Amino acid sequence: MATTIHHRGVRIVTLHEHESIEEHCRENDIAIVRDASGWWTCFVGENGSVEKYDIAFDTWEKALHTAKAAAEYSTE
Repeated sequence: MATTIHHRGVRIVTLHEHESIEEHCRENDIAIVRDASGWWTCFVGENGSVEKYDIAFDTWEKALHTAKAAAEYSTE
C-alpha cells in the first residue's frame, strides 16, 4: 500500500512493488519508486507527466531526503 507524507504542503508518495504513479499520485506530487537500479525521486506534472533525476539513490532515506529538499524549494 502506498505511503503518503506531507512536507511543506507537498505530498510525497512512496510506492510499493506493483503500484503505479498514475494510480496513486496527482499533479505536483513527488513519488518515490523502487526498481532494480534503486530508489527514484519522481516529480509528477501536468497531465500525469513524470520527470526524475538521472540516477537512482541507493536507499529510500536518501530519496526521501531529496524529495523533502525539492518540496522546500518548490514552496519558496
